Amino acid sequence: MNTLTPVLSAFWDQKDSFTMEGYKRNGGYLALAKALAMDPDKIIEEVKESGLRGRGGAGFPTGMKWGFIPQGDQKDHYLVVNADESEPGTCKDTPLLMANPHVLIEGVIIASYAIRANHAFIYIRGEVTHVVRRVQQAIEDAYSAGLLGKNILGKGFDLELVLHVGAGAYICGEETALLDSLEGFRGQPRLRPPFPAIAGLYARPTVVNNVESIASVPSIIANGAQWFASMGTEKSKGFTLYSLSGHITNPGQFEAPLGITLRELIDMAGGVRAGHKLKFWTPGGSSTPMFTDAHLDVPLDYEGVAAAGSMLGTKALQIFDETTCVVRAVLRWTEFYKHESCGKCTPCREGTWWLVQALKNLENGQGAPEDLEKLLDICDNIMGRSFCALADGAASPIISSLQYFRDEYLEHLKNGGCPFDPAASTIFATAGLR
Repeated sequence: MNTLTPVLSAFWDQKDSFTMEGYKRNGGYLALAKALAMDPDKIIEEVKESGLRGRGGAGFPTGMKWGFIPQGDQKDHYLVVNADESEPGTCKDTPLLMANPHVLIEGVIIASYAIRANHAFIYIRGEVTHVVRRVQQAIEDAYSAGLLGKNILGKGFDLELVLHVGAGAYICGEETALLDSLEGFRGQPRLRPPFPAIAGLYARPTVVNNVESIASVPSIIANGAQWFASMGTEKSKGFTLYSLSGHITNPGQFEAPLGITLRELIDMAGGVRAGHKLKFWTPGGSSTPMFTDAHLDVPLDYEGVAAAGSMLGTKALQIFDETTCVVRAVLRWTEFYKHESCGKCTPCREGTWWLVQALKNLENGQGAPEDLEKLLDICDNIMGRSFCALADGAASPIISSLQYFRDEYLEHLKNGGCPFDPAASTIFATAGLR
């Protein structure tokens, strides 16, 4: 498999791809007209048959999530789009929203119609001001064209869409923390059950989906479930955006069928930067267990990556060559998780602090080999013991780095400092460790 499948990114190179005119010229909003002529349950069934799975990390079947919303309950239903892209290394939603915001809006309208929601929200990260302005303009243009508001396309369906700008908290990427933030409270994960499908936003049935998940819906409605399911693998259907960054010749977005390998993607990206070789990489952002060059041929789908010991996550493929100190990289990620812990759960709040202290000592060559076991013990005491997966994400790169690069940790202790530090003794350079 080495063929890219540009669907979401098909027209990103057109200078007006983000405008209403540019989007409609390329077939935009035709799927909406088709969807509004369908029974809402039929749309849900079509999405189920397509095999579309959540593109935000967990990979939960999108159509199944929509189907959890109770019907005939005489309650307001809500659709919330999670555009709070905060995972270190993840950069797929931002370029999508910059180049093609209307595909998300069209997907929002179709999804809202399917779940019988008359109010929808896009929760976006506050730091990306340029993206906020572009999406807000697209929403205003959709209102002006009669695609949002009352009696959309004369079909009797009403939808109000609100763009909500967050304050930049990583924790608000977790769906229940996002809902709390949207309601005006501090963003902290909720205890579940009840799940959002039963009691979500304002204690009403709510669907929370990632940007890419909702943006994939118009093409499914336009081309059919079988078209979408014909791409990808047996259990991981369709196309997706892979973000390649780091020590790569041509970093960027690569839209390809699920199941492609990193080896194939690296070839398309011009290889690892000249004169260097791959050392380690993340398959789904910094919160997923890292891989090495031994995993270049692992199929990048939900099952393949899981079988190899990691998670596909957000498909943020961060590439690191042999010049990178794995201890330093893991420390930087752990510092991020310590800073972004909301503090609600004691294991996460205290555990991430202790992880940072231990890793700082190790990077500086202080401590003893027994400290590696202490690190693993702390990880064991925070994983699975908090309301959300932040603690798990903090522990994953530590555990996997010790699995593959324990000797590098020990080298720090043996030599009293980081062997990759240019200021360190020249003995490290002669040993080929710089």
